[in-house]
Parts: sequence; structure tokens; C-alpha cells
Amino acid sequence: MREMQAMVYAQRNRKHLLVKAPPASGKSRAMMFVALDKLANQGVKKVIVAVPQQNIGRSFKDTPLKKFGFFADWNVVPYWNLCMAAGSENTKKSVVREFLDHPKATCLVCTHATLLNALNGVDARKLDNVFFGIDEFHHGSADENNRLGTLIRRLLNETSAHILAMTGSYFRGDAVPVMRPEDEAMFQPTINYNYYQQLNGYKWLKSLGIGYAFFQGNYLTAIPDVLDTTKKTLIHIPYPNSKTGAFMNKHDQVAEIIKYIGEIVERDYDNYLYKVKTADGRILTVGDLVEDKAGCRSALQAYLHRMNRREALDILIALGTAKEGFDWEWCEHCITIGIRASLTEVVQIIGRCTRDCEGKIHAQFTNLIPCPDAAQDDVSMAVNDFLKAISASLLMEQVMAPKWNFKTKMDDEERPKMPKPSGEKKHEIVVKGLPALNEKTKAIVENDLDTLVATTLSDKNIREAIIGEGMTELITEVYIPKIIRETYPGLTEDEVDAVAKHTILTIATQGEQVIGPDDSGNKFIKIANKFVNIDDLDINLISEINPFQRAYEIISKSLTPEVLRTIHYVIEDKRSEKLTDEEAILLFTKYLPKWREENPGKEKPELTDGDPLARRIAKAIEHLRQLKRNKLRQQ
Repeated sequence: MREMQAMVYAQRNRKHLLVKAPPASGKSRAMMFVALDKLANQGVKKVIVAVPQQNIGRSFKDTPLKKFGFFADWNVVPYWNLCMAAGSENTKKSVVREFLDHPKATCLVCTHATLLNALNGVDARKLDNVFFGIDEFHHGSADENNRLGTLIRRLLNETSAHILAMTGSYFRGDAVPVMRPEDEAMFQPTINYNYYQQLNGYKWLKSLGIGYAFFQGNYLTAIPDVLDTTKKTLIHIPYPNSKTGAFMNKHDQVAEIIKYIGEIVERDYDNYLYKVKTADGRILTVGDLVEDKAGCRSALQAYLHRMNRREALDILIALGTAKEGFDWEWCEHCITIGIRASLTEVVQIIGRCTRDCEGKIHAQFTNLIPCPDAAQDDVSMAVNDFLKAISASLLMEQVMAPKWNFKTKMDDEERPKMPKPSGEKKHEIVVKGLPALNEKTKAIVENDLDTLVATTLSDKNIREAIIGEGMTELITEVYIPKIIRETYPGLTEDEVDAVAKHTILTIATQGEQVIGPDDSGNKFIKIANKFVNIDDLDINLISEINPFQRAYEIISKSLTPEVLRTIHYVIEDKRSEKLTDEEAILLFTKYLPKWREENPGKEKPELTDGDPLARRIAKAIEHLRQLKRNKLRQQ
């Protein structure tokens, strides 16, 4: 087993498992291992694997495992593999119900849609002791109208079913949680495996780059700047109804991109491929998945499924396909044109180029997006979506960095001195004032920290606060604890504080390496542009440093001055969410006196003030006035 698969298999006896791991990390086979053990050793009678699309179901075709040392092979009778079978949804619905009643049938593979249709109205008792493997779990959500989310809640609360939920991106573009807190608690602790761990275990691929390129007017003019025809490249053109793609129909866009690549010298009609001669004389194989004709698309898809050599394809152009579950191990560069509102979609596309293969040492994701214009009516939405995409890139930056383990002085004194395992790349730092972790908070810190960081980076209040001066205390004492309370409603205030401190430390140190030792033998770490002696690292110091400062600098380095000015203008102009009582009190008691010192002769800031901190203080004053009025009315 790979490292991630062994991590999952070690937890195989748990009834509810949630696995968060990047694309290409081996999640499908991990599910096979667990499912087979459930059938053989845990009293489970049937296994149902559900995937979002039929083509992803190929990951669960018959797989020989015994020759690698496992006790059984993964086999699915063709009749029960509904991702490989033809037929209507009504027919497949009947097959699923037949499977549940069949005394000898053990394994079935189908799509999410088929499963939802088939189980609607089925007696919950038929689902007892059934193992459900839900692939690409982020398709579910806590929204009451989400059918997959509703099914999961039903399985958790009305049956004795076992569940293994897997996803490469445990967040959604619509900002709705994947699971409700009380349901997610039943999956704790989760199994997290990040990009850094994955790349560290690869033989060939060792680095992943995430970049943003900007264009004005027609995106086709920027294609020569971002397309390197010597790299195996997957290009996703913009959606036809988007501003980026509305200037020309999708087929003409593909034709123009091919013109930039070179001249078509041959057409392979059997496989729907183009042979394109570049300016320097190379012949490239180009595929067009944008084509609407069913026969052409099917021919190319069949070719993509059976290709088994690097030379089989050089460039693939797609629109709504070749994202989730698409396997092209030689892909080195993903170019996505246009703003993607969904963080999940961005991460899934990135996963297309992160499979390990011989000769590929670096993978690159490039988002080619329009340079915002402050005069546009929709600039607010465009910049908001753009910041979501940046948050996704920062998440990759965070999980690509070596993992820092923070411990209290007490931990350091009580822990026995054990030799580090060979090859271990974790770094430990003793932090003064860091609250001790109990079993509950330790499980969160060890398993869910990446998700918390992602949620924090995507929070609207924090994204606005990182641009303002003097906002550190508001971020560290209000916003981050608030996120943790909402994510884990069962925590006490002391537990919230402990998890918050670890989250803040992780953000503050992300991507930074230990610098040193210096002449005196002391090691230093760089946090938010400050060199700090590790022995002096404490919570008070962290609270004085904006942990997002370095993250914002990463954003700034990727932008032109024009775009930065536009983003700054839009964020200042946007109305903030309603303040909480806690936020308002902190702003009034600590930030208003500071503002008065810096603005002698002025009593209070106005809601129209150009400074974002001043506007927040003004809103806090109004908020507290309203609270006082409400209290007087009640007396």
C-alpha cells in the first residue's frame, strides 16, 4: 500500500471514515482495501460504491490485489457495475434494488444519481450493514435541498450502514459546508493526506507551481505567453456564457488556439485527433474535447482511455470535461481560462497534472484571467471570485510547506526522548504560552488543520481585514475563534482557544523554513517578515503579528499594480457583514482610543471614512448604540 492507503486501512474498523486526499493519491484503491476487509471480517454483507460520473467508475473496475500481497482481489460482476453498463436510469434503479435483495451479490458500482434514485423510498432496514463508499464526497452539502447530503444524514441517523467518504477538496465553491457539524462529528477524526505528503512520496514529480496570468480584451492574445508547446498541456477554455468566452463561439476558440500552436497537417478521423506542425518543425498530437458531435467525442474519449504512452498526446483542449477523475499521467501543465467561482473545480483541475510519472519533475497550474476594470458593473463579483481562486492557491502553498508541530513547554518536558524515524521531515517548535491539547483538540489539530486553514483563508471578514492596518488583534482574537466555534460547536471556550492558537501559528509559519543556526547556535524562524528566536516564540508575539501578512504578499507578487488598485477599491467599497457583539466591543474599547490618538480633535470616525479600520469602528459604534436602545426598550 501507498502511505495514504496504509493510513486509511489502519482505521478500517471504524464505521464512519472521512478521507481528504489530493487527486492521484490512491483513494480508489484505499476504498477497495477497506471494503474487502469489511466484507471478510466486519460483518458487512454488501458494498455499494458511488461516483459522480460514469467515467470515474472505471477506477473501480476489477483490480488484482492478491499478487501485491493483499488477501483478496477486487472484483465486480459486470451486471452489478452500472458505470460500465448501458441502459436507462430507471433500469439501473431497478438493478440497485435487485442488488439489495439478492442473497449472494456483494459489490455494486454506480453513479451518485443512480444511487439517489434507487434508494428513494427504500426501507432503511435494507441498508443496515451495507458499506457505502462515496467518491468525490464534496458533491454533497449541508443544504437541505442537496440530495446526496440528505442521503448521508439518513444513513448516519436511521441505519447501521458503514460509510467511507472520500474527496480531494473538502470545500465547495458555493460556501455551503459539505456536512453539518453534528454529522461531521460522527466522522472524527478525519484522515488527511496533503499535497506535500503526496509529492514527498513520489518518485519523479517533486514540485507544483500555481500561477495567475492576466489579459486585457481577448484572451487569445495571451495564449502565446502562457502556452509552452514542449509541455504536455491540458487547456480548459472559458464557458460560453461567461464574459471571457462570449466574444466567439467555442469551436472557433478551439480553432484559434490550434492556430497559435501551429498548422494542421493531418487529421486522424478514427480517433478525432489533429496532427499540428509547430513553427520549429515539431509534429504535435492535439485532441479537441469541445466538439459536440457524439461520434467524434466518443472516438476521442475512447482513445484517451486506452492511451498508454507519453507520445500518444501532446495538448488536449476541453470545456466541461477532463476535470474530476480524468487520468492523463503525463500532463505537466493545466491552463484554465477565465475565473472559476468554485474552489473545488480549481483543485480538481490542478489534480489533472499532479500524477507521478517518469520524466515529470514539475507540474504547473496557470489561471488565465481578465484584468479587472473598476468601471465594470460586475467588478465586485469578479474580484470576489478571483479572491476565492487565490485562496485555493494559498491552500496549496500551505499544504506544500513542511509540517510544523507546535508543542508547549510542558509537552517538551514530559515527552520521552525518542529517535526520529528515518526520512521524517516534520519540524517541532516549543511555543511559550501555547495551551495544552486534550484528546478532542489534539485530534482536530492533527487531522483537520489544513481544512481549518482553508476555511480561514476563504473567510470574507479575514480577506478584508488582511488589507487594513492594525487588524491583527481582530483576526486572531475574534474572527478565527468564531470560525472554530461554528465548525466545532461542541468545544468549550478553552478548547476553542487552543485550536485557534494552533491555527494561527500554522498560518503564521506557512512556507517558512528554519533559518540558522547563527553564530551563537540559536535557530531562527522567519514569521511575517520578522526573524524570531525559536526559544522566544510565544503567543503574545504571534498576536502582535498579522499571520496573513506573508500570505497577502504572495498575492501581491502575482498581481499588476492596476489589479491591486482595483481589488483595494472594491474591497473598501463593499459592505461588510453584520458585526457581532464581541467584534463591536473590541473595536470600541481598543481601536477607537487608538484612532482618536492618531486623529486629534476628532471624536469618532464616520461610516464614509476612506480607511477600512475607521469604517469598522464607526459600524461598531452604531452596533453598540443599537444594542443599548434594545436594552432600554426591554427595561
